Amino acid sequence: MSRAIGGTGDEPGGLSPHHLVWPDFDALARGEGGPGLVRKLRAAERSRRLLLLRGLIDVTTKSADLSDPLPSPESAWELLARTQAAAPEALERILAHPYTGSWAGYTTRLCQHEITGVCPFWMHIGHVHCLAAAAAIRAGLNFETEVPVWHGKVSLPTLGMAHLRTDAPFSVARVRGRGRGVEIRNRDSAVRVPADRTADGPGWWGIRETALWTGERRLTVRLDDLDPYRGLYEPMPPRRLSAVEVESWRTVLEGAWRLLGRHLPEIAEALPEGLDSLVPDPAVPFRLPSASTGEAFGSAIICYGDDAATMAAALVHEFQHIRLGGLLHLARLTEDDPRERIYAPWREDPRPLSGVLHGIYAFFGVTAFWRALAAAEPENALAAFEFALWRGQVWRTLVAVRDDESLTVAGRRFLAGVSGRLAPWQDEPVAAGPAGWALAAARDHYGAWRARHLRPDPATVAGLAGAWRAGRSRPGPTPVPEPRTPTPVPDGAWPDARADLIRLRLGPDGEALLAAEGPSVPGATSADLAWAAGRATEAADGYRAQLAEDPDDVSALVGLGLALVARSTGPAARALLHRPELVRAVHRTLRTGPAPTPSIEAVAGWIGRFTS
Repeated sequence: MSRAIGGTGDEPGGLSPHHLVWPDFDALARGEGGPGLVRKLRAAERSRRLLLLRGLIDVTTKSADLSDPLPSPESAWELLARTQAAAPEALERILAHPYTGSWAGYTTRLCQHEITGVCPFWMHIGHVHCLAAAAAIRAGLNFETEVPVWHGKVSLPTLGMAHLRTDAPFSVARVRGRGRGVEIRNRDSAVRVPADRTADGPGWWGIRETALWTGERRLTVRLDDLDPYRGLYEPMPPRRLSAVEVESWRTVLEGAWRLLGRHLPEIAEALPEGLDSLVPDPAVPFRLPSASTGEAFGSAIICYGDDAATMAAALVHEFQHIRLGGLLHLARLTEDDPRERIYAPWREDPRPLSGVLHGIYAFFGVTAFWRALAAAEPENALAAFEFALWRGQVWRTLVAVRDDESLTVAGRRFLAGVSGRLAPWQDEPVAAGPAGWALAAARDHYGAWRARHLRPDPATVAGLAGAWRAGRSRPGPTPVPEPRTPTPVPDGAWPDARADLIRLRLGPDGEALLAAEGPSVPGATSADLAWAAGRATEAADGYRAQLAEDPDDVSALVGLGLALVARSTGPAARALLHRPELVRAVHRTLRTGPAPTPSIEAVAGWIGRFTS
């Protein structure tokens, strides 16, 4: 009979039930709740992981073929139970490890669908032996076990990775622990884990940690570039940071943490309970992408960037995702509705309602950060722009979905909580310059999204093309209908370069930086550079030239609308920004006829007279 792994003390020998009372729920919705509430979410995640782990072991021990050539997963469970008896805190470190959750979820799905994943199934289920070995090492136990080896690499989660000599892509090694001494061995090589496990040694990479301080608040995070289950979807090989890269990460994280402690102290108080591991990804020029998954509570994947404020915003963004991911394991905010049907201003593609809720909550946190920074630094035009942009984009999206039929009662209550804090921010003053750029960025994103993901009714397009050819001033008294359902398949590419150029212009020494680095922004054209520099007439001429060469160019189509509206609000600008999909579809039809093809700007001016 297997030994039991118990709860955290509330119910000895078993798992404690988890409840979230409405006051806690409402505090989370408002972005509040403090570290105690995050600990409640983490405790629920612990129980969830134990249930998944026990379920996997129950299923896979029924057939030796599922784990062979490794020992039965039941032996790993026994080692975990020994660890709990000897050093409960060592077991807790492994259960709290974010990638224990992502491994358990991923392997459970493989088991349910009877598929292998990127490795043979025995490699995936065999990772439980790696978890048990890491726990036993932390506890200082005497033990021996066998673990999977992936291309010569042995992962010991939270500790590091050993490198063994082998030509086999998938093989087995033995881990032996004797107090503080640990050896990992296969037939061809052996590695001794250093006494300081965070340090590198012969055949060993340690997981680096960094401790950050702001006042009395401390944030300790692992820079985990090793764990095979640290990604979003599939196991992945290590991507080891150099010593210089590690120091660069520490520097920018120190700056970001100081900003959070100074400007969002309530977030800085709670965040250390919910974020303990970062997956450092390579830099992306002029952007700072980040991501997380609900199964890896406590982790965020963030690309490197050297700007502390942008990194601070990314930390808040992912902490919001982490908190909401934990909440969603306790409360249902939406009915099952996978339809990709909603515009999300932070994405290029239509999103399902569940994804939109995540975005609203994440960017609600981002808005709070930029609001605080803009208030503290009135001359910071970039902070004012980010605040103005995201308060409007989040509010617009929240209003669009708060009465959605697929929201549960809890989902409506959650959005009401967000709304209660976000609504007053809409009326806070922002300087005209940053506010104007925020409006332009919002128009740009929405126009490009419409052009790529909305398809006008073919009969409407044919009717409008016929009316144009007949020389009528308008097609008729009936309003032109709006497309109702977006398609996830985009019609054309869109680099979103103008948003990057705006951020360059509004940063320190912005005009000089725009001139120097703007041409390096991926996808930016000379017309984009002229527009970002405030030369609207030159930009409009540039976009006209691009459209003469390629009338289907989404970025040029919307860019022409932005350049025109910078000079005056006319019907062409209105149509290009609000109905670009219709303008392009009608122009495509007119290009197929025998008559000379009009300019797309002329078609836009005509359509703009009877659409809004």
